[in-house]
Amino acid sequence: MTLTLEPVTLQTVRDAQNRIAEAIYHTPLIPLGDDIYAKAENLQRTGAFKLRGAYNFLANLDADVRAKGVVAYSSGNHAQGVACAAHLWGVPAAIVIPNNAPAIKVARTRAWGAEVIRCDVEHSIRETLAKEIADTRGYTLVPPFDHPWIIAGQGTTGLEILADMPDVENVLVCTGGGGLLAGVAVAIKSQNPKVRIFGVEPELAADAAASFAKGARVVWESARVSQTIADGVRTRAVGEHNFALMQQYVDGVLTVSEEAIIDATRTYLLEHHLVVEPTGALTLAAWREHQLVGKTVLMVSGGNVEKALLRDLLAD
Repeated sequence: MTLTLEPVTLQTVRDAQNRIAEAIYHTPLIPLGDDIYAKAENLQRTGAFKLRGAYNFLANLDADVRAKGVVAYSSGNHAQGVACAAHLWGVPAAIVIPNNAPAIKVARTRAWGAEVIRCDVEHSIRETLAKEIADTRGYTLVPPFDHPWIIAGQGTTGLEILADMPDVENVLVCTGGGGLLAGVAVAIKSQNPKVRIFGVEPELAADAAASFAKGARVVWESARVSQTIADGVRTRAVGEHNFALMQQYVDGVLTVSEEAIIDATRTYLLEHHLVVEPTGALTLAAWREHQLVGKTVLMVSGGNVEKALLRDLLAD
């Protein structure tokens, strides 16, 4: 089915906040030091921010359309978000997950009652398979990031940040497809244009940084972006809707090394007693590497970490 696309504005983000309030947690800002705070979406209901956009998407569907079921493709956190949203609405969900996805994210997707369908790691394969399921079963495809309903839902984190810290000066956001970054930027910049908003990516998956520098979307190869430890941002390109909003509202995209990501993940565990997945640690790594000045909020996108990775991080 074709869904009507609406522009993402401060009002649509506020509408999303009202729409999803019953399903999500208002996560805290946790102090990490002087003028530095973590927006702890690792404490969200599914352990990541993705539930916000997924629930907003399902809430926007007509009841008869939603009741038929939904399908999504994801390496992990979007999978859990859609599975949880479908569970809360009492509708069937099928999630296409690549074979290299973290086992913990697959298990938790199944725990929410979703049907999990495994596939090869190539991005085009998972997307094609999800579309085939949508066509054959009459399910609605819930995109991972490139849709105004998804962006508005993720942007509710920005509303919470500004409500909890009106004098924030910098906000750093983990960036894969750009849905979280675009939504947060709209929510905050529309209210206070002086706040600086930065996306953060691994150097090994820096397609958003390349796109921002070029002024046009750049697509990287799957084999290239799959090398980063930050599995939540192994996207080949930012979404079209997202990039347009990034150009309008975002101040820049920062990149960080794999060593910095690992060190930041370990710091959260050992010094701040927070379980944060490497993708969620991107922003702490960037704050350290780029030495930003001013009251800063670091988006922690999620905390769904493999046990083996935790053991490796703690072994050193």
